[in-house]
Amino acid sequence: MSDALALDLARLQFAFTISFHIIFPAITIGLASYLAVLEGLWLYRKNTVYRDLYHFWSKVFAVNFGMGVVSGLVMAYQFGTNWSFFSEFAGSITGPLLTYEVLTAFFLEAGFLGIMLFGWNRVGPGLHFCSTVVVAIGTLISTFWILASNSWMQTPQGHEIIDGVVVPVNWFEVIFNPSFPYRLLHMSVAAFLATALFVGASAAWHLLRRRDNPAVKKMFSMAMWMLIVVAPIQALIGDAHGLNTLEHQPAKVAAMEGHWGGDEHAAGEGVPMILFGWPDMEAETTRFAVEIPRLASLILTHSWDGTIAGLKDFPAEDRPNVPVVFWSFRVMVGLGLLMITLGAYALWQRWRGRLYDHPLLLRFALVMGPAGLIAILAGWYTTEVGRQPWVIYGLLRTADAVSPHPPGQLALSLSLFVLVYLFVFGAGIAYMLRLVRKGPVISEGEREAHGGPGQYRQPMRPLSAVEDDENDAGHPQPHTRS
Repeated sequence: MSDALALDLARLQFAFTISFHIIFPAITIGLASYLAVLEGLWLYRKNTVYRDLYHFWSKVFAVNFGMGVVSGLVMAYQFGTNWSFFSEFAGSITGPLLTYEVLTAFFLEAGFLGIMLFGWNRVGPGLHFCSTVVVAIGTLISTFWILASNSWMQTPQGHEIIDGVVVPVNWFEVIFNPSFPYRLLHMSVAAFLATALFVGASAAWHLLRRRDNPAVKKMFSMAMWMLIVVAPIQALIGDAHGLNTLEHQPAKVAAMEGHWGGDEHAAGEGVPMILFGWPDMEAETTRFAVEIPRLASLILTHSWDGTIAGLKDFPAEDRPNVPVVFWSFRVMVGLGLLMITLGAYALWQRWRGRLYDHPLLLRFALVMGPAGLIAILAGWYTTEVGRQPWVIYGLLRTADAVSPHPPGQLALSLSLFVLVYLFVFGAGIAYMLRLVRKGPVISEGEREAHGGPGQYRQPMRPLSAVEDDENDAGHPQPHTRS
């Protein structure tokens, strides 16, 4: 009983910290690329709106980046504290992959982040733009290595087991494992969508309050274009990822579909798509199911009569928590459909000339602000809970990977994590939202050249890169950007 409780507490602690952490890298990835686009457009078109938006979102990016780094450190420590047997078993693969992430991505970002945040008046336009682009590339490289490690845990290959531990024999196969390309694309695009929704909601908030300056309109327009173009692409990527999962992790797909198999459907009837229902793991059925006949067969096998493995085809001890996987998958898909709907609705209102003043559209965009992050969390819950009871699929069970800590210690550390996270990161998120509420300032770049209100000053200390400009009593530095 104590071993089972310790396992549940260790899993709960990891789930809590990773759920908090993933919010920040997702926005960091999207904002870094957004900032690179904004600065590139500013240099190409010389439109000060893009420069003002860059100054505005770079402050939010700085806060978000810092919180992402701090929350990420906790994740690395947990591998050694709560999951020591996992580290012992697979450290020869996961360790180098995480090291590559630090050497190729984190060092790259750290080296150019200072120029990006503090070098606007100190280096030339070309060098500053290159720094922003390098930071954006660094976030994508970081995503590459993290997803390579996690995807190997989902679809392991390129290794041998020698003396009870995993030994890499082909690093190309380890990195480019069967699920890696799909997961890398799916997560990267999800980060862009989450950022677009965040930016769009920020603009909608200001537009609803009649703060319709050119910068606010521009960022709302860019966010809506991103949605209408990228959200349908994400649906196609997700479909391909699902087919890959069906090939390598059929039990996960069966849980996502709430499909039990057995005598549930007669031969030749195909597999229905269950829209809603309640999976009952004891009775091995999905109660109150609302179904569309044959649709799951069509989507998963491209045949009306196609069949897929049901949960009854797997031993009970090898099945994931079906209700969690079933509903988290539907949350992700449902929010994805709402993203496509928002993009299409915005396109229609743009055609009607009502993009910036249609109340229903603006409220829809505002409500959808956190939808991208919620969809990311739901997607991760689907893939990680769906992998259970394995921590490395087919190689190491989660119950065999946990450290032998007494439940009391795990409960205490979990409680402390919750308190510290709510205080520290709650304050950070509140400050970031405060920056967003201020909104971009029209022609902020022009005022900075003359040292007037709203000037973007050379920072005297690191935190000044994200401070507001309420106290402009200092001596302005000469403006060297054209």
